[in-house]
Amino acid sequence: MDPILALVLFGLVFLLVLTGFPVAFVLGGTSLVFGLFTLEPHFLAFLPSRIMGTMSNTVLMAVPLFVFMGIMLEKSGLANKMLSTMGLLLGNLKGGLAISVVIVGALLAASTGIVGATVITMGLISLPTMLKRGYKPELATGTIAASGTLGQIIPPSVLLVLLGSVLQVDVGALFKAAVLPGLLLVIGYMLYITAIAWWKPQLAPPIPKEELQDFWGRPNKVIAREVAIAFLMPMLLILAVLGSIFAGIASPTEAAAVGAFGAGLLTWITLRGEKKSTLLTLLKEVAQQTTKISSMVFFIIIGASIFSLVFRKLGGETYLLDLLQQANLGPWAFLAIVMGVVFVAGFFIDFIEIIYIIVPVVAPLFRQYIEQGDGVFGTTMVGNENMGLVWVGILLAMNLQTSFLTPPFGFSLFYLKGIAPPSITTGILYRGIIPFIAIQLVVLFFIVMFPQLVLAWL
Repeated sequence: MDPILALVLFGLVFLLVLTGFPVAFVLGGTSLVFGLFTLEPHFLAFLPSRIMGTMSNTVLMAVPLFVFMGIMLEKSGLANKMLSTMGLLLGNLKGGLAISVVIVGALLAASTGIVGATVITMGLISLPTMLKRGYKPELATGTIAASGTLGQIIPPSVLLVLLGSVLQVDVGALFKAAVLPGLLLVIGYMLYITAIAWWKPQLAPPIPKEELQDFWGRPNKVIAREVAIAFLMPMLLILAVLGSIFAGIASPTEAAAVGAFGAGLLTWITLRGEKKSTLLTLLKEVAQQTTKISSMVFFIIIGASIFSLVFRKLGGETYLLDLLQQANLGPWAFLAIVMGVVFVAGFFIDFIEIIYIIVPVVAPLFRQYIEQGDGVFGTTMVGNENMGLVWVGILLAMNLQTSFLTPPFGFSLFYLKGIAPPSITTGILYRGIIPFIAIQLVVLFFIVMFPQLVLAWL
C-alpha cells in the first residue's frame, strides 16, 4: 500500500478527463488497470458489492425521475408560455424583459432542474426578442445563461442529489438548505439588471406601449386565464414536489416520482387537443432522452466507485488525513483551498466529474474539521456532522454552479452559442457572463461568512 501511488492515480485521472475522453471510462478503466498493477488481484472481489450497493441506493433513484420530469415539462411547451406571458406582464419596465427571464428561469429551475433544456428554451424564445428590443447583447446573453443555471442550486436539483449521495447526507436537508441561497442569487441578478437599466436605460429598454396594447387590451378574464395556465400549473407541481419533501410527507425519491407523474399530467393537459400518436411520440422521445442522460450519470457513478475503492486501498484517504494533521492547516485555509480548486476545475471539467473525483477525496477531511468544531466549523456544528456537511454541500453546489458559466468550457455558454444568431460571438458571451459569475461569488462569500443563512432552515 503506497499512498503516493494514490495521488498519482488522482492526478492521472484528472489529466485524462481534460483530454475529453468519456469520464465514466476514465474513472473506471484507469482505476481498474492501476489497481491491477499496484494492488493484489483479490481487491477485485470488493467491486461487485460496491457497484451493487451504489445501484441499489434509493436516493439515486431520484435522478432519472427528476430528469424525466424536466424533459417532459420542456417538451410540453409550458416554458414558452411562461416566458411570453411574463415578458408581456413586465414589458413596460426598464429591464423588464431581462427580469422576466430571471423569474421564469427560477420557476423552471424549481420545476425541471435541467440546465441544457432551460438555457436552450429561453435562448430560442427570449434572445431574439431582447435583441430586437435594443438590449445590449452582453446583458441579454448573460441573463439567459445565468438564469438557465439556477436549476443547479434551486431544488429539486440533480446536482444536490449527487452531492448528498457522495457526502452521505440527507438530500431533503440539502434541498431545504438550498432554498435561501437560490433566492439570493435570483435577487442578486434582478438587482443587477435593475441597476443597469436605470443607469443606462438604452442597454435594457422597455417594450413600446403600443406593442403591449394587444395584450392589455383584452378582457381581464382572458388575461387571467393565460396567466393561470402559464404559472398556476407549474406552481402546483413545485408545491407538490418540494412541499411534500419539506413537510416530511415524502422522501426526495418519492417526491421525484410525484413530480414525474405530475409533469406527465401537465403535458397531457397542455397538449390534450393533439392526436394520440403525437402524445405517444412525445412520450417516446422523453423516455429515450431520460434513459440516455440517466445512463451517462450512472456509468460515471460506477466508475467513481471503482476509483474510490482503489484510492482508499492505496491509502490515499489516510495519507491525506495524516498530511493535514502534520501541516496544521487551519479550517479557513483548508476551506479556501478546496473552494479555489473546485472553482478552477470548473473552468475545464463538468460538475459531475468534480463531484466524483474531488469531493470524495476532501469529504473525510471536512468531517474531521467538523468533529473538531473550530474556526469556520463553529460550536453549532459540533456533534452534528450532518449539519456541517449540509453547509459544505451548499458551498460546493454554489461553487459548482459556476462551472456552467466559466469560460472556456462553460456548458451554458455552449448551449446558448449553439442557438444564438451569428452576430453573437464567443467574446460577447464571455463578457456578458462575467457580472453574473461575480454575483455568484458574492453570494457564496455571504454563505461562507454567515452559515445560518443555510442552517437556519434545518
